[in-house]
Amino acid sequence: MLPLKLIAVMLEYPSQELWEASEEILAVIASESPELLEFSQCYLQAPLLDRQQEWCETFDRGRATSLLLFEHVHAESRDRGQAMVDLMAQYQAAGLQPDCRELPDYLPVYLEYLSLCPEEDGRQGLRDIAEILALLGGRLTQRDSGYHVLFDQLLHLADSPLRSHTVLEKIAGESRDDTPQAMDALWEEEQVKFIDDTACNNAANQQYRQRFREQVTPQYLDLSAGGVK
Repeated sequence: MLPLKLIAVMLEYPSQELWEASEEILAVIASESPELLEFSQCYLQAPLLDRQQEWCETFDRGRATSLLLFEHVHAESRDRGQAMVDLMAQYQAAGLQPDCRELPDYLPVYLEYLSLCPEEDGRQGLRDIAEILALLGGRLTQRDSGYHVLFDQLLHLADSPLRSHTVLEKIAGESRDDTPQAMDALWEEEQVKFIDDTACNNAANQQYRQRFREQVTPQYLDLSAGGVK
């Protein structure tokens, strides 16, 4: 599914190589995925440095719009590590070796993998993460980010009834986690401990849950069992 590859490219951190090849990419989009043309033209006509700054502000601040899929399901739990291992095994079985700089659950990597799968398997792979895609798209819509178009297109390709606007009421009460105050709270240095302190560990876990208590979490995500093969 070529559209998945094109969307993966648009979701990557903007690069000089992409801007240099913009005319060729727009030509491919015009012939293969015209529904992405308006966004892509606007996106690629802006100065590269502006788009790089925008990308960082959109996807690299806070957890709510992270492109790491398991961040929205497992957060920092131990289950995340095993999920990473299982997903990497799927990639390797398909002959794909992701760049070591990116984690296996990085959305553009996952989309590239799905683009290599048979069409129905790729569609099922999108359905497996449809709730995450809708939540991301909804949060981007709240923030007036044009990137929400890409997530709605992924949901369309998945034949999912979900869209960015369908989750707006659900996420209306979420607190922004990309403000300076929220970022300071998230990255504040933890106290160094030299002994096992159960009370402190429990307090830290409660603080983490408190920090994200208002954030909607997808109820299900399984990329290995019953999904894409």
